[in-house]
Amino acid sequence: MRPGHETLPDFPILHQEVHGKRLVYLDNGATSQKPRAVIDALSAYYLHDNANVHRGLHALSMRATDAFEHARARVARFIGAADPAEIVFTAGTTDSINLVASSWAEQNLRAGDVILLTEMEHHSNLVPWQLVAARTGATVRYLPVLGADAEHGLDLERLDEYLTPQVKLFAFTHLSNTLGILNPAAELCRRARAVGAVTVIDAAQSVGHEPLDVQALGCDFLAFSGHKMCGPTGVGVLYGRRALLDSMPPWRGGGGMIENVEFAGSTWKPAPERFEAGTPDIAGVIGLGAACDYIDALGRPAIAAHDHHLAALAHAALAELPGIRILGPRVGEPRAGLLSFAFAGIHAHDVVTVADQQGVALRGGHHCNMPLMKKLGLPSTARASFYLYNTEDDVAALAAALRKVLKFFG
Repeated sequence: MRPGHETLPDFPILHQEVHGKRLVYLDNGATSQKPRAVIDALSAYYLHDNANVHRGLHALSMRATDAFEHARARVARFIGAADPAEIVFTAGTTDSINLVASSWAEQNLRAGDVILLTEMEHHSNLVPWQLVAARTGATVRYLPVLGADAEHGLDLERLDEYLTPQVKLFAFTHLSNTLGILNPAAELCRRARAVGAVTVIDAAQSVGHEPLDVQALGCDFLAFSGHKMCGPTGVGVLYGRRALLDSMPPWRGGGGMIENVEFAGSTWKPAPERFEAGTPDIAGVIGLGAACDYIDALGRPAIAAHDHHLAALAHAALAELPGIRILGPRVGEPRAGLLSFAFAGIHAHDVVTVADQQGVALRGGHHCNMPLMKKLGLPSTARASFYLYNTEDDVAALAAALRKVLKFFG
């Protein structure tokens, strides 16, 4: 099976009409749709194995625990982690990054230290570091983007100017959710290690689309969400190098993460359990394991090639429209499977509303990239983001919908 038309039967939700038109779902950067295999995995857990994990001795609890821990090992293989114990289940990318900020960063950062981010960061990889900087006295700096539309990506020629020995943590996105730029993560991690900085990669947009191996990247932490890679909402992953996880204090207390509790104090289980207080999203984790199986059956190299092809077709088609401004790489340059754009004199929300009447689902707004948008002089953009079930017909539908937008607004 290959991405495109062959995958469409696997996604029941796509077989519907919106406003009397065929649904063309191009909001995958916000959340992806779920294949039958994932939906079936969720149903099977609730139909046959619904019980709490880790603390029960009866048959259902043991089956649920086996499925839960099998999913942990499956996720470890999916991202190339050396040890399933390096996989911490969270509520999503935001939760994962906040875990690192509240545990590792609060323990290790001091006044005079620098947290290095980039100007293309999603708020989830920006606001937590601002908060921890305020608590610890550290300073946040931002590696700039280049070009009027950030078409050149990060200003890597100035990296040495920003990545100094004062930098204790370098957090950056793997794939920009607004620009469609895939950053050279392995090189950034190598350069960070050279100055002794810990690295945190936001892989929310890349993990289900691009080949990814944490050992090859050489990162210290990596965060992603299930719902952007064909998995359920409300479940995510923090990968952390085992030595780092073992050195970190828990950030939430409760059942499941303790080794011993006395009135005078408590001791903690080793990672990853010490970071998984309370009852986890058991069904979500099992569904995430099924999503890994589905994606690997197609192959991320094939998915990446498919996404890039559709984005290139869309970029070429949209570049012909009058008054359009497209962010990120220019036509003919490498671009991942999304593009953000704006029309002169037409608000992004109006673009999205008219496109919706044609059955085309887009995203409109600042995409949790307010500082980047302000730098580029834009209040918002519309965004089309592609995934494994999208087709060339969807690109044609997008272009036709945008021509309707231009006609409607004169």
